[in-house]
Amino acid sequence: MTCLGEDATFAEMATLKSRPDLIELAWEQTRDTIPEYNYHGDVLNKYWPRLADERPEYQFHLLGAGGEILALARSIPLRWDGTVADLPKGIDGAIERGFDEGDANTLCALLIAIPHVVQRKGMSAVALAAMAALARRHGFASLIAPVRPSTKERYPLVPIERYATWRRPDGSLFDPWMRVHERAGASVLKAETRSLGITASVSDWEEWTGLEFPETGQYWFPGGLATLAVDRAKDRGSYFEPNVWMHHRL
Repeated sequence: MTCLGEDATFAEMATLKSRPDLIELAWEQTRDTIPEYNYHGDVLNKYWPRLADERPEYQFHLLGAGGEILALARSIPLRWDGTVADLPKGIDGAIERGFDEGDANTLCALLIAIPHVVQRKGMSAVALAAMAALARRHGFASLIAPVRPSTKERYPLVPIERYATWRRPDGSLFDPWMRVHERAGASVLKAETRSLGITASVSDWEEWTGLEFPETGQYWFPGGLATLAVDRAKDRGSYFEPNVWMHHRL
């Protein structure tokens, strides 16, 4: 049993290369922790299925003593020269670069999902530490992450560039998920205003959000980190999710 926090423990870190049988169970137990619209990225969905088939050694699950899923994690190796200017264009750019370019020297986090039953027990920090350990094991000196700020949904009209700089009175980052990264030693590199692009019909967006969009305009929706641009004439809803690039030196 490995313990990396006051409450959080896990018995095994299993990559998809060693345990491909876990993929369906893991998605079953974590799917409802991710907003439905996030499963429909314009660029992301072109590449996502390839992670399990072509990069299984970088996808893993943390298991409890009884074999239960405690965390799901996805990542991709890519080439990065260490400068802010060379960062990919968000999560879309990261997964595209990871598959379309060679000579990877950095691991990029794509997703960490924790089942509801084990949330608020420090497991996200444990999964992040496990991802950093995986990066070191493969010889990488850096782990970068296009972090999805967990409470940005409460401030959808605040530009991500400002939100990313907010700090609490104790000096730590305001956002809880960004704070987990900071406590693990990460630094903020830059805000990414258009990290994940999602374009779909108005009816799809209404189904995903539970709202109606009667006219063309900008709309807030539950869980959104920014507003949704609706064009009724073109029957199109366009959303660009912002992220914040953070860097772990390993």
